[in-house]
Amino acid sequence: MPDTAVLRTLPDDSVDLAVRRLSDEFRDRLGAQYVRRIVQLAREDLSGVPVGAVPELVERLARQRLTHAA
Repeated sequence: MPDTAVLRTLPDDSVDLAVRRLSDEFRDRLGAQYVRRIVQLAREDLSGVPVGAVPELVERLARQRLTHAA
């Protein structure tokens, strides 16, 4: 299993893209920093998922968590 400290330092387009979309979607209810943190945690939780599935799954998992929090 990858070290989560390493995951946080690697560039990950799936995180950046999800943060942009979800920050816009939740802008009236949640702050951008909170959205970024939830997306980062979703990415960490999906560290064992095949790379091709990561972008969609990161966004879905983060959206579910953000919806619950909003």
